[in-house]
Amino acid sequence: MSNNNKNYHVHIDGDVNRWSLNIKDVWQYRDLIILFTKRTMTLTYKQTILGPLWLILTPLLTSVVYAAVFQGIAGISTNGVPALLFYLCSHGLWAFYASSLKRNSTTFLSNANIFGKVYFPRLTISFSTMLTALVEFLIEFAMIFILLLYYIARGEAHPDWALFVLLPVVILITGLMGLGLGVLISALTTKYRDLTLLVDFGVSLWMYATPVVYPISQLDPMGWMYRIMLFNPMTAPMELFRKIMLGQGQLELVSVITTLVFAAFALLVGSLIFNRVERTFIDTV
Repeated sequence: MSNNNKNYHVHIDGDVNRWSLNIKDVWQYRDLIILFTKRTMTLTYKQTILGPLWLILTPLLTSVVYAAVFQGIAGISTNGVPALLFYLCSHGLWAFYASSLKRNSTTFLSNANIFGKVYFPRLTISFSTMLTALVEFLIEFAMIFILLLYYIARGEAHPDWALFVLLPVVILITGLMGLGLGVLISALTTKYRDLTLLVDFGVSLWMYATPVVYPISQLDPMGWMYRIMLFNPMTAPMELFRKIMLGQGQLELVSVITTLVFAAFALLVGSLIFNRVERTFIDTV
């Protein structure tokens, strides 16, 4: 009998480059991202009376309240756009951004148990979180579009159809900003837990510093508030989204540049720090 015994040498070590983005690994686990997304959607609306219907009722009721308070009481103009449609559009995009940011900001804390038991690229959780927020947004967007068609038929809405090709770009950049900033905060919360409390409060304040419940055209172009607003990274996506959907929106070059720079910075730095922290977070969580 021939001797088939062979000598094997297996060498296992960590990734030499601790600042790698590991995007290739995330792509290889894309099926896991889909599974996590399905799991989140199922668990969120399981054992609820109305189930996914909340995805329609919540923005609808919120927009009715916004219309009553900000237009009915405060007298804020929507530039001739029907109030309900204006606030639904504003709420939809902002809710997508805020949901992606807030959910991703607790990635390590919320998934510490599963992270401590099995290995997979941790960013798969973050991408699935953004995908979940995107699914919820698309459901709300379908309602917005139906209402938009209704107002178009009445001659009260005039979307800019030529700009509709930019709609996926606006949605993508908004989601990536929420993802990038969210994973950056998540990495920091492994040591500084009080940041989780600051996120909810900060996002609420951020909404009022963004032209969500009012168009930026309501501000004095020469005033300091307008100038500061231009450096808000969510100003350009919000105004462009309403420009596409409603035909009403105001864009400045400095605002667009701010958004693109912030999105790139948040995504790059957030992912790098996230991947570095994931190696040792189990010791601090």
